[in-house]
Amino acid sequence: MLGIEPDKLDEYGAFDISLVTDLPLFVDPFLLFGSSKKEYNELHDEIIEYLIFLRENSIAGPVSESLLASWYCFPEIKQNWLGFSLSDNGGRGLGMDFARALNTCLSSIFSNFGSEAITESSHLEKMCLIRERVGRDSISDFTTNLIKHWLCTYSQEFAAAHLESEQKREVSVPRVAFNRKTKRWEAAVFTLPWVNGDYVILTPRDMLTRDETWINKGDLIRRFDSLPQAVPDAQLRSEISSHFFRCIETKKDKNPTQKELNAAAVETIAKFPVLIDHYIALKERERDEAESVSSEKVGFAEQIFHTQILVLQGLLASTTLFYRTSGTTFNEAMSRTAFLKDVIENKGGHRIFYNKGVPIKREVDLHVMYRLVWMSSPSDVSAEVNDGRGPADYKISRGALDKTVVEMKLASNSQLERNLEKQVEIYQKASDAKDKIKIILCFTAEEQAKVARILKKLELVGRRGIFVIDARSDNKPSASKA
Repeated sequence: MLGIEPDKLDEYGAFDISLVTDLPLFVDPFLLFGSSKKEYNELHDEIIEYLIFLRENSIAGPVSESLLASWYCFPEIKQNWLGFSLSDNGGRGLGMDFARALNTCLSSIFSNFGSEAITESSHLEKMCLIRERVGRDSISDFTTNLIKHWLCTYSQEFAAAHLESEQKREVSVPRVAFNRKTKRWEAAVFTLPWVNGDYVILTPRDMLTRDETWINKGDLIRRFDSLPQAVPDAQLRSEISSHFFRCIETKKDKNPTQKELNAAAVETIAKFPVLIDHYIALKERERDEAESVSSEKVGFAEQIFHTQILVLQGLLASTTLFYRTSGTTFNEAMSRTAFLKDVIENKGGHRIFYNKGVPIKREVDLHVMYRLVWMSSPSDVSAEVNDGRGPADYKISRGALDKTVVEMKLASNSQLERNLEKQVEIYQKASDAKDKIKIILCFTAEEQAKVARILKKLELVGRRGIFVIDARSDNKPSASKA
């Protein structure tokens, strides 16, 4: 990044970002709370103070739509190159759905926010435990915006110490400081790293996580069985257990499935939000583990993604094919997908999907790699599009008349056959057969056999535009021989 030695970024503590596409890493506010660094603790305190301000206003009376937009809505900070945006570094940010949801929580179920008696501190992540579709990306975006002034200062100090004058620029950054008197967000001026016509914001590695935030809904549900025992009030414990079993008894099956048990746990937690505070108190006691777990995940992501990006960039630079454009977007997409298949199967690219020899089966990692093979293309590459026949992962286009849709699936996906079956009619139409590509990623011989059976059953064997990529590790040469 910026043409500087990675050792300098590592010594400074900053994550070495990609300037091609966002990487799936997120700021975890718990790492600020649990850090041994006083300045991180103070940042967490500032986040809580702002949320208390929001809570006080939500309790005082209805908050207008304009104030919801001003106080709760933030654009994604694309200049840190982190998050879920795969087409470039521009994400959706936090809109009115998030604003209304958080405002409602603060005025009702979390009306005691800032004065909890069970936990050591308040935590923004409570939001993701009770609301649907509020995940690590929303929590990370909100946190990043609330500490943006600190991140800009952090980046400015690095630029001052390590960059030449042409590598940095004085810029006005919007919404970096909240004025309590005017109740408005204000801009500030910083001298920041400057690349490709925009400034760059660096993020410390020890604020980041790769998977879920330390406090997350999945973990809450997994630990549900142990939470009622943490409630000191015997009568309340009894009410919690009774409510949970009533939820189970409403099911027709005598032996509820895990999905039904999880749903009953979610319903019980919503009825008795005190369980959330006991869960958070448990996570607070485990804070030392949070930093080491996140550090390992981020270190793995940095090593794998950064290494694979450099390898991929080197291969692209030596392949003149990718700096020429011929034929349609379908032809170009076929060529680039074939190149990615070769990288994963024959040039060690499969390692991006593994951690300590165990496959991490996530489509998002394949999406990141796929975006990289479109460097230096005149085609427009957009992610998560809808072509009128349902959402697709990518759309490659050169004008209105030349478009190719690319969809990706893991072979382990239980809906793979159904998904492919829906596409049979599309593939059989000559006009559509040229504008859709399907990529299927396999991690085991069993998955390869499953895909082969499905393709044969649907008469899609040999169909142009279907790529089955072998990401197995048991049939590749070892790293020392590769």
